[in-house]
Amino acid sequence: GTDLHGPIIKQKNSNRSPAIIIHNKLTMASFADAARFLLLTAVGIAGNPSTADAASASPVSGWRSDLDWAALNSKLSSSASLIDTSYDDYTGECFPEFSVPIMSRTNHALIDQPSGMCLPWLYLGWEMSWPRPSENGHLNQTADQALQDLLINPPTDVESWLADPTNPSLNLPSKVLFPSIASDVVAAVNFAKENGLEISVKNSGHSYQGASSKKNTLLLNMNRYTHYAPTGITDCDASILGSTVAEDLSTQPCLLSLAKNKSSLIRVGGGENFDKVYRAVIAANEEEGYKYHLVGGAAGTVSPMGWSWQGGLGGTTGGRLYGFGVDQVVQLEMVLPNGVHVKFGPTEWEDASAEGFTVPRTKVVSGVCRSNPDEHDEENWVWESCPEDFDIDFNDMWFAVRGGGGGTWGVVTSVYLQLHDYLPFKSYLFNNFPFTTEKCSAIYPQYAEFMAHFMSAPSLLNVTKERSLACGSPDQGTTIFCHGEEDVMPAWTRFLDLNNSTDPANVACLSSIAKLASIRNLPAPPGFAEYDINFGPFAADRFPDKVRGPPPVSINGDKTGVLVPQSWLDESEENRKTLQEYEVDDTYYAFGGATASGSDQANSLSQAHRNAAFMIRFSLDNLDDFWGNLFPQMFDVSDKTKFPPVFGSNHADYLAAGPLKEDWTKPCPREWTFEERREKCISFQEAIYGTERLARLEAIKKAVDPQFIFNCVNCVGNNLPEATKSEDEKDEEPSPAEREPLLGNSSDEPSGASFVSSSVAAISATAAA
Repeated sequence: GTDLHGPIIKQKNSNRSPAIIIHNKLTMASFADAARFLLLTAVGIAGNPSTADAASASPVSGWRSDLDWAALNSKLSSSASLIDTSYDDYTGECFPEFSVPIMSRTNHALIDQPSGMCLPWLYLGWEMSWPRPSENGHLNQTADQALQDLLINPPTDVESWLADPTNPSLNLPSKVLFPSIASDVVAAVNFAKENGLEISVKNSGHSYQGASSKKNTLLLNMNRYTHYAPTGITDCDASILGSTVAEDLSTQPCLLSLAKNKSSLIRVGGGENFDKVYRAVIAANEEEGYKYHLVGGAAGTVSPMGWSWQGGLGGTTGGRLYGFGVDQVVQLEMVLPNGVHVKFGPTEWEDASAEGFTVPRTKVVSGVCRSNPDEHDEENWVWESCPEDFDIDFNDMWFAVRGGGGGTWGVVTSVYLQLHDYLPFKSYLFNNFPFTTEKCSAIYPQYAEFMAHFMSAPSLLNVTKERSLACGSPDQGTTIFCHGEEDVMPAWTRFLDLNNSTDPANVACLSSIAKLASIRNLPAPPGFAEYDINFGPFAADRFPDKVRGPPPVSINGDKTGVLVPQSWLDESEENRKTLQEYEVDDTYYAFGGATASGSDQANSLSQAHRNAAFMIRFSLDNLDDFWGNLFPQMFDVSDKTKFPPVFGSNHADYLAAGPLKEDWTKPCPREWTFEERREKCISFQEAIYGTERLARLEAIKKAVDPQFIFNCVNCVGNNLPEATKSEDEKDEEPSPAEREPLLGNSSDEPSGASFVSSSVAAISATAAA
């Protein structure tokens, strides 16, 4: 790919406010490299006309051939691509990566595949991540059966299920559009609205629920959409801006940023992932002398879109100092389900420091509509007041999108994110290669206890709250990431001393990244992204210059994140000990501090997120016990009409469900069918948002998207019954097409199915890798 670390030209952009300074960097090139071409050739699909030759392929064949796809194609920009896809594309392009050795495996090899269908968990290509054939989405099957098939005792039939292109459980789109500019998205949404189609939306596909993939939908794969980040950093000058928000909202991001006592922003396109955004910030920092800091996700292949809209846990990037992902958003640009291209953000706010908040409270959110939606050149876009018949409440949209999940409110085409002042970066590794020892493995429980105290009760270690908040840690917790001058080693030594365990070999189990850097003759990394590029263990041999993160695996396991309230931990040390008895080692430390105080009080992220000390990912067995024991202690259950928010939305797995509706202390029985569980148990969404917040979100959903054009898996509104649509709406909608199986290609090229039979066994063997 193009080197983003090259020269940077700093210039004023005459088409923007004079208060905005743009950092021009080299545009990122697509990384369709020779290795991938050889891989596609090896599995016999490099010449597939539905993928490799997409630009010249006819978009009018295949799925829903009764529709005038040529009419849609005629409205697209020359760089957009509308293609037919099939099961063969999924097996031929996506399966091979899951047979690569785990340490060399990466989602980067999946994201840019020609069909745009690959997913970071292979089984997400089937409904409920479960390839057992089912004609009704597994409604008549049980959670126990799913666990047996997927994790406990996979049957030999799995190979035939995965290899069957007519498997009714397949959940893959048959038509994919790669938009390049906003007008492409407008055309697609209007086409879907006129023809009664559903739309699914994907950036990287990193959704535990598989929200970006759904059968019988038009998939908008945003990966080739305009990249703004390389030239998107904005420095705001208060002396030029004035105090009034411009009518076209061009000054709104800077004015809101300045109101937060910040002065820099970055614009990110709807198809950019964190690898691209982090590297844009790195390039600017190398030019400017390290002045910018971005709060983002732990994996470069995660999207700032889906990550932020689910909350956005910044365990690696200072989230406890600066807030959740939703708190970084200062302006949104979207194409709504009505086909209107809009941008919106707060235009009135007030100081909320007296109530303990570190950012202003949003009072009014305003938006503008683009009056020339067919214009391809962004320099000629015209933003004006929305027409009188435009009935979308921007206050509701600002609330719903930021925390209400991605893929269900429309298509985000770009977003302005807050940048913070750079702080020195330090990280610490517990029992990590090359310092791994059996002795360190044996004291992992003590290390887990140390982490719990350092992150949520630091005074026991003579650590101030401020110093604790400078650090965070994602799942597994074997690496600590700090921003500022914090040194974790004295706290670790004190903990060992308090536990009479100051053997030098125990102290050495925790080491700084600086020590590892010196062994490798590398400089200590100045930030998290640089850390992952230079020291991340996965796929460094294949994508050495990218921010990578964890590798793709076949299935995501059975764990669901529970948000543990700080107030409950503070009640007594016994509560901490009770939690430790569950022997859960999947703890996410990205909560506290600014995650509570950094809210603008106008977002839909649950209060449980704001009140949490950390998130623990319980297995289904532990979760069953949780409802009867810990749940009534941790959460207010006095009002039986209002179920409280409990789950963390960023890491809630596909089998997650709340307790029985009639008795919240009883788990949802796994021997029940999914249809019965849906009827008698608290829903996945209600366990995330709570009864009240979910009701508000569902009301907004019905107002914004009455045709349910955006109806993604387990998204807000996905569980609304068909009866919620009015009879008038049903009369206006075209009758849905009959269900069509995802059949293989009709070309003479070898099918993906022929490849599956020789590779599926290897893939199945890595299902729990």
